[in-house]
Amino acid sequence: MRKLALLLIVLLGVAHFASVCRCEDDATENQGEAADDVSDDEDDDDEEEDDTEVKEENGVLVLTNSNFDTFTEAKDTVLVEFYAPWCGHCKQFAPEYEKIAQTLKENDPPIPVAKLDATQANDVASRFDVSGYPTIKILKNGEPVDYDGERTEKAIVARVLEVSQPGWKPPPEATLVLTKDNFDETVNDADIILVEFYAPWCGHCKRLAPEYEKAAKELSQRSPPIPLAKVDATVETELASRFGVTGYPTLKIFRKGKAFEYNGPRENYGIVDFMSEQAGPPSKQVQAAKQVQELIKDGDDAVIVGIFSSEQDAAYEIYIEACNALREDFTFRHSFSSEVAKLLKASPGQVVIIQPEKFHSKYEPASNKLSVKESTTVSEVQEFFRKHSIPLVGHRKPSNDAKRFTKRPLVVVYYGVDFSFDYRIATQFWRSKVLDVAKDFPEYTFAIADEEDYADELKSLGLGDSGEEVNVGILADGGKKFAMEPEEFDSEVLREFVVAFKKGKLQPIIKSQPVPKNNKGPVKVVVGKTFDEIVMDTQKDVLIEFYAPWCGHCKKLEPDFLALGKKYKSEKNLVIAKMDATANDVPHDSYKVEGFPTIYFAPSNSKQSPVKFQGGDRTVEGLSKFVEEHATKLQRRDEL
Repeated sequence: MRKLALLLIVLLGVAHFASVCRCEDDATENQGEAADDVSDDEDDDDEEEDDTEVKEENGVLVLTNSNFDTFTEAKDTVLVEFYAPWCGHCKQFAPEYEKIAQTLKENDPPIPVAKLDATQANDVASRFDVSGYPTIKILKNGEPVDYDGERTEKAIVARVLEVSQPGWKPPPEATLVLTKDNFDETVNDADIILVEFYAPWCGHCKRLAPEYEKAAKELSQRSPPIPLAKVDATVETELASRFGVTGYPTLKIFRKGKAFEYNGPRENYGIVDFMSEQAGPPSKQVQAAKQVQELIKDGDDAVIVGIFSSEQDAAYEIYIEACNALREDFTFRHSFSSEVAKLLKASPGQVVIIQPEKFHSKYEPASNKLSVKESTTVSEVQEFFRKHSIPLVGHRKPSNDAKRFTKRPLVVVYYGVDFSFDYRIATQFWRSKVLDVAKDFPEYTFAIADEEDYADELKSLGLGDSGEEVNVGILADGGKKFAMEPEEFDSEVLREFVVAFKKGKLQPIIKSQPVPKNNKGPVKVVVGKTFDEIVMDTQKDVLIEFYAPWCGHCKKLEPDFLALGKKYKSEKNLVIAKMDATANDVPHDSYKVEGFPTIYFAPSNSKQSPVKFQGGDRTVEGLSKFVEEHATKLQRRDEL
């Protein structure tokens, strides 16, 4: 029995020893596995950290935000394609680009060919102002050289080899650089020159730059050449101020030193075509009466014709100078023909304006004439053009709105306007009723407009679903709008509406969100109904931001704008405010919103002339500086 117990104790001891050994072996094994795991993880980390490695796809090197600079630095020449994976042109170009890569790889010395997904490598794409796909650039010692030739192997390889030559340097810019030292001399001597006022930090200016330079090169080869120039408005502040530059880029045409607004395209071919047209005479010669008759019969705008004895006629010179300033607003013609003079019942030295036949009425003269003498000023001739440019009741359209119907108050009658043969009678039926009223209110401008062309405007007047065949609105000064209550239209109904407006008995229509119940935050919320109450308060300075809820720049600005509001909250005579410009009317024309965010400072003593924030620094510091510069009632100016 004692021997059995002793045997059990021995067996238990052996079992315990074996168990301990096995645990130690497992622990050692686990430690080894753990060490292996750590080693593997470290290897993985090494692989993840090595994101500067440049991979290759079908002979084309693949660049990213992480490896772009390290790869391109210290390389003489690199060809880079900026592409988007979804871009059809990029996909079509891919096989050709791979051929280019192979050809340049075999060059002595080899020239690297790379591509970069611009939708992923946003930082690099932004740095090189990539705005379309594919964009091809040749990097010469790190500096980009734009390529805009044919997308063929032959053309691209030839250009890359040219740029890769040791002595190659980019050609001088065709765009002239103007400063206060050479500005006046340059523009005064030029028959015509286009000048861009820009800011180096301005995104729109950066996008315009390559197009502007291409246009400058093409126009420099024209005979005679048309020069293009640029002015850094942030440096040449006196020049910018002298020509009323308040935004970037601002383009102006100069003719012998006289400045005219540029309202043309902002891309290469558009600039070239526009400036080529501008370089020609502002008035076209008419040699036959039939040409004028056709314009009067089928035209859509005022027919302006100057009658002169010859090009040496002093009246002709005055007429041409007057036309130059308004050549974008009107189509001018002149004639030395006695046949044309007889048709227009005009004598040499007279300018005649005739409206197209469809606008003739018994309430207006058949034509208007101005006798141009040596004592007649250019401004008098231009005023004559403007005064008689539209008939008593004209046809307002999106194409002529900004040129013909800017005067306020403007009485607009909306219906299905169509002067084609089948619908002309119906169109003139309603227009005749408007004429009956318009003749008695010469101080107002009257127009008819197609309801489909101005569907959004009708909606803003609350007339989008009126159910009436004819609707009426009045667009008044300061952006105010008035709508006639929907009812069956006739001359007397229109007359009553216009008389009520004249007597101040109508309430303006204002699109507005509900007035906030609690508006005590550091940034006041302005809606259409409270704009006058808050922004136009003559007892307070107001900084107002017009924003759109979907705008990324607005969202980025929000924390800084809130911090600005908190900073000035103790200022009783300063209001920091914001307004959703997509959901509210801005009832004053002085506060034009053309993009988001738009920021204005409305001084207490100059509400109709707010100051637009033009700087690129939309930080608390930048906005504070703007506020301090323009504030009229800041109590703690020295603390800011």
